[in-house]
Amino acid sequence: MKSSVSSVFSVANLPRLLWALAMLSLPVTSFRWFPGLGESTLVRPLALYPLAFLLPLLLVQAWRKKISLYWAGAFVALGVFVLFTIFSASVGSFINPVPLRGQTYDGRAIRALVTLFIGIAFFISAVWMNRDEADLRFTVQWIFAGLCLDLAWSGLQAVTFYTGLLDKEMVTHWQLAFSMRELVRTNRISGLAYEPAWLAGQLATIFFPFLFAAVLTKYRTTPLRWLEPVLLALSTLVLLATYSRGGLLITVGTSGLMLLLFGRDVLRSMWTWFIGGFRGRVFDLSLRLGMIALVVGVVVGSILFLGQKNYFRRLWEINAESLSEYIVDINAGARGAYTVGAMGAFEEYPLTGVGLGGSGFYIYQNLPDWSFTTLPEIARQLSPESRLYPNPKNLYARLLAETGLGGFVLFIAFQFNLLGETLSLLRRREDWARFAAVAGVFAWVAVALYNFTQDSFTTPNIWLVSGILVGLSAKAGDFALQANKEIS
Repeated sequence: MKSSVSSVFSVANLPRLLWALAMLSLPVTSFRWFPGLGESTLVRPLALYPLAFLLPLLLVQAWRKKISLYWAGAFVALGVFVLFTIFSASVGSFINPVPLRGQTYDGRAIRALVTLFIGIAFFISAVWMNRDEADLRFTVQWIFAGLCLDLAWSGLQAVTFYTGLLDKEMVTHWQLAFSMRELVRTNRISGLAYEPAWLAGQLATIFFPFLFAAVLTKYRTTPLRWLEPVLLALSTLVLLATYSRGGLLITVGTSGLMLLLFGRDVLRSMWTWFIGGFRGRVFDLSLRLGMIALVVGVVVGSILFLGQKNYFRRLWEINAESLSEYIVDINAGARGAYTVGAMGAFEEYPLTGVGLGGSGFYIYQNLPDWSFTTLPEIARQLSPESRLYPNPKNLYARLLAETGLGGFVLFIAFQFNLLGETLSLLRRREDWARFAAVAGVFAWVAVALYNFTQDSFTTPNIWLVSGILVGLSAKAGDFALQANKEIS
């Protein structure tokens, strides 16, 4: 027994153990116990702890020739982007804007570079820890384990909000034991994440891609063939309970696009089966009519459920005469104003930007006129008593403002490099490769849309799945090259 336990925790197995812990802890986005971070630092992924041990361990083992670490082509595109961001940071230091509320440019630039390298650490770890089908299975199984913990905590929150069986103050103390934030006062489910929108973003960019791909391709990473459909159904319920408009629209829209791109054969066979039943027995006809009623009931029920919140109902209850009024009416005015303010910095320095981390110094002076009279949040931000440092709330606007056209184009080139690496797996004509490619494209599209609603490089959402696919495609490319050599 001791030998089996020691073998599990041996140096050879330690990277897989650390990687499993990182995947298991992904849902915790704002871990309270991080030394040296202020209360304003909200993005604190718990997965960073095992990752901090994993990467040095991989490098040491590679230096001792215990393992081999390969160079992925995407590293080149990423490296060029990083070099340009460092250059833009030096430009920003030369501009040296006036300090804002105790924040200096150099401090913000160092902070921004640290967050960028944290995100890159997630990407590189995902590349090196996923080389073949076995690694993919291992990774996805532990991602699903983390999802199960997230769903369980979300269920606990739902019981607290809607049944009264648990005292809300007591559950808040439980949550504050690991999270920076208490339970959401509007009774929206946030799971293990900081807020409901963050949970919805995780579901859309990490969990749904693998669950959707498993159901669509019928490829299973676990022996329990019912697990993925059940997790997909439960994740959909939790997504609805977040009341996150962006998360819902991204997930529904991306799912529909994936069906059109990769599920046409499935849709065609389902349609043939469905139409054929109307010419058959009474039982077949009743079954199909029942399915129609079920689908209509689910759609109507979802709309009625979401419509309970005025925050969500404002999307279709339009009571505005202009686009700016509509944005304010749906509670997106502050986010839009910050984005417009950041773009003002881009207009001043379109080629190089104002330097990584420096957009906040230019936002207040470039806010649109309508934001001063219609947004109480902006008035609170502009108060001399406020100590908050503004953010663009949009990664693309942040890149344009802080790195200019040069950094923005390099980042987009890197993203399309990731898409190309993902699609290359389709050439393998294997079930697991198709599953990975569908999940990768789903995540790529979801992340591309999700970046319109967030501006942090630290969040694992924008790095993880793409890193997994780059690792798989890099080894698949080596395999194809070796096979061609053997044939020739």
